[in-house]
Amino acid sequence: MKLITRALFVALLALGLPGQASSVPGAAGNFTLKSAAGSNVRLSEYRGQVVMLNFWASWCGPCRQEFPHLDTLHRKYAGLGFTVFGINVEQDRSQADKVLRDIPVSFPILFDDGNEVSELYGVDAMPMTLLLDRNGIVRHLHRGYKPGYEDTYEMQVRALVKE
Repeated sequence: MKLITRALFVALLALGLPGQASSVPGAAGNFTLKSAAGSNVRLSEYRGQVVMLNFWASWCGPCRQEFPHLDTLHRKYAGLGFTVFGINVEQDRSQADKVLRDIPVSFPILFDDGNEVSELYGVDAMPMTLLLDRNGIVRHLHRGYKPGYEDTYEMQVRALVKE
């Protein structure tokens, strides 16, 4: 019975609740995606930095609402070895480009138009945000966004850059 209860607990923790942060330790899967600037970005090249992966879509209102806060975090902590990657999950990037014209950001935007990286990370909410430590370990997972979540993001980023 104890084994079944533990398995159920682990399964529920993995599912999480929308908007709820979860602890999901484990190595982040490596990937290479094309950036809005046209270059290929490999996650493995950012080992040694704290990385935020933010999966988003143009039709997602909370994603657009969250972008300025992510940009503020990126600018504030970039000098301490932190970067944000905004990973757009749409097959047609034209709508993403329109959002980026309306809400310009300083962090790199990557395109997962084949959804391979979204599948690798089990993206099941928009936005979905993961924080990776300097060793490439997923330390925090957030599903969804509501005003005020950026305070939690900043607390977690600050702790990770100090490690």
